[in-house]
Amino acid sequence: MKTTIEEKSGALVAIFQGRLDTAASVQTAKDLEPLNDCTCQDIILDCTHLEYISSSGLRLFLTILKNAKPKGSKVFVKGLNGDLKSVFAMTGFINLFEFKE
Repeated sequence: MKTTIEEKSGALVAIFQGRLDTAASVQTAKDLEPLNDCTCQDIILDCTHLEYISSSGLRLFLTILKNAKPKGSKVFVKGLNGDLKSVFAMTGFINLFEFKE
C-alpha cells in the first residue's frame, strides 16, 4: 500500500495505491496525519488506484471527515471502482461523503 499527499489547485489530494487492509492501515494512518492539520482546504481522497478497502481503511476515511468538517474543509472521494462503490453503499459511507469523478 502506498499513500501520497499532494497539493493541487488549493486542495490536498491523498492518493491511494494498492490494498488498504488492516495490515496497511497503521502506516496509512501515519501517512495521512498531515490531513488532520488541514484548515479550510478541501481534501480529495483519490481512490483511482485503490484495489480494496477494509473496515480499518473506512475508519481512516471517517476520521479524516470528522476532523475536516469542524475546520470548514470538505472531503471528496474520487475514482471508486465498482467493488469499492459497493462497499461504500453497503456501509452507508455513500451518504457521508461527496464524490468527484
